[in-house]
Amino acid sequence: MYYIVRTEKSFEQATADLDSAIKHQGFGVLHIHDLAAALRGKGVPFDEECKIFEVCNPVYAAKVLSSNMRLNMALPCRISVFTEKGKTEIGLIRPVRMLSALSRDPELIQIAQEVEEKTIQMIDEAK
Repeated sequence: MYYIVRTEKSFEQATADLDSAIKHQGFGVLHIHDLAAALRGKGVPFDEECKIFEVCNPVYAAKVLSSNMRLNMALPCRISVFTEKGKTEIGLIRPVRMLSALSRDPELIQIAQEVEEKTIQMIDEAK
């Protein structure tokens, strides 16, 4: 269900490298959620770091939405850089697994496979 790698890089370096890898693979960053900062900003004690990148490739997104507009709720893809017990990790929920749970359309599964390959390449490039 997940693809997660551990890196020896700092959280900050892994975050910067993921940003570069996303662009290198032809995707764009729609937004970066700094979940840890948001929690701390609301007065919640939180020791870990977590940034969630919302990434999208408009060609893939249009194909998915043209097939089934309800799948907008599964977009955009999210890739997280986070710390756990002092170790930096980068991960995502595999698009094939997620879309397979939402649709049986073989064309959509093929699109999800292509997106999964690209997003895994992003993670591997950033680690």
